[in-house]
Amino acid sequence: MTGGARTSPVERRLLAAAVRLFAEHGFDGVSVQQIVEAAQVTKGGLYHYFDSKQDLLHEIYRSLIGRQLADLERILAAGLDPAATVRAVIRELVTSTAEHIDEAQVFAREMHRLDPDRLAAVRADRRRYHVAFREVVERGQREGVFAKVAPAETVTLVVFGMVNEMPRWYRADGRKPAAAFAEEVADLILAGLRPS
Repeated sequence: MTGGARTSPVERRLLAAAVRLFAEHGFDGVSVQQIVEAAQVTKGGLYHYFDSKQDLLHEIYRSLIGRQLADLERILAAGLDPAATVRAVIRELVTSTAEHIDEAQVFAREMHRLDPDRLAAVRADRRRYHVAFREVVERGQREGVFAKVAPAETVTLVVFGMVNEMPRWYRADGRKPAAAFAEEVADLILAGLRPS
């Protein structure tokens, strides 16, 4: 059974176990048996909800990018000016990534494991997010709110490149809370975009 919201406690346990194990050992380093043992369900339970280990991986991607797109759409619907929109998007994206760092690690490391159709769908969703963010930066540059020190595409690549690297260095138990770090990142990007 694939698609739709994952509301069953068994599904949630399976996904949580898969995220943790894939983040720790990589997709290839984890067996279905390890996942079901960690989730405390049978293989039959897993196969009732997911067609395969790859189906679990795809659901991790679908869940993460779905949350991110919903957050982005909510921010864009607020009708904020470009600077406030960029700040809100960066703050939400960095905080969400920090709060779901294992999912982000799986996202960054295991995308190539998806089958071609699922990979294309994930890339299309990522592209939608990138294009929407880039368009906000472009709007700010057109309106004179942001300097044209770099093309909007470069700004977008820098922001998302930093976020994609967070699983390599961010630690939830570090000295700085995720929200404070997110504000610093937003301040840094906006300072770089500020007209002289």
